[in-house]
Amino acid sequence: MDENNNIINWLLNGDVSIQYQVKRDLLNTSKKELEDLQRRIPHEGWCKKYLSRRDAKTGLWGGGVYSPKWISTHYTLLDLKNLCIPQSNRQYIDSSKILLDKLWYNSQGVAKNKLQDICVCGMLLSICSYAKMQSSKFNEIVDYIILHHAPDGGWNCSWWKGSQKSSLHTSLTILECIRDLENNDYTYRVDELKNLKSEAHELLLKRNLFKSLSTGEPIKPQILMMPYPCRWKYDILRCLDYFQSVDAPSDERMQEAISIIIKKQRKNGRWGINQKHAGLIHFDIEQSGEDSRWNTLRILRVLKKYTKENY
Repeated sequence: MDENNNIINWLLNGDVSIQYQVKRDLLNTSKKELEDLQRRIPHEGWCKKYLSRRDAKTGLWGGGVYSPKWISTHYTLLDLKNLCIPQSNRQYIDSSKILLDKLWYNSQGVAKNKLQDICVCGMLLSICSYAKMQSSKFNEIVDYIILHHAPDGGWNCSWWKGSQKSSLHTSLTILECIRDLENNDYTYRVDELKNLKSEAHELLLKRNLFKSLSTGEPIKPQILMMPYPCRWKYDILRCLDYFQSVDAPSDERMQEAISIIIKKQRKNGRWGINQKHAGLIHFDIEQSGEDSRWNTLRILRVLKKYTKENY
């Protein structure tokens, strides 16, 4: 218990967004204290830095909508959402509206004369539903996602290329999208989305979250790593953190992935960050190789849910 307290105290010495999620997810914190803490997020630390890089004239980050990765408006808004910026933040809302207008138009999911990627649709809905936006485009995108559900239970980002096999990256992104729509009280075709969610859960669990069905080996070594921010890419910690976030029941097929993560724990009780997705960044949230508050927080809430650890 002393070790656990030391880890919690170390987390609480981190960025205000980390403090907020530790108190929300790991500690018995009052609603009033959480609200007070969340109000501080745009004015301190990482969130303040992100907001300072927004072009007030265009409402964009990085001079672009989806690119350049990872400093564009799309990925910066995703980072801000994951920092738990208040949903009423005007800069977040205004830029989300710009994003929706630029990435989805003419009711066909066409962007730059091509069909929109399913994974982009999922992230777009997650970002914009967090802003509590109301738009007929939401229904159009939901229709598009349901229409292109793959026969094996998930989704493939570039479905128009003819693949009938789901992508773990895309399927998890759509699952997070469905969660965020539900969490923000969107009800359009909700029963159908719930059924598809169950199918996609099984898609992931059948693979023990990381294995090829044909070989039983890891699909890719990278999905056993724990990069943060995750961007659009799949890994076992992102998957487990999703499952705990929707209160999914424990399943024995999760246990091998959980064991892999537990074995990565350092002697000081924390977890590190040893790999990052290559690309442009606004600034380094955490340095590669150092102890990671993000990974430690995410793992502790997974362990709290699925190993009955008392944090």
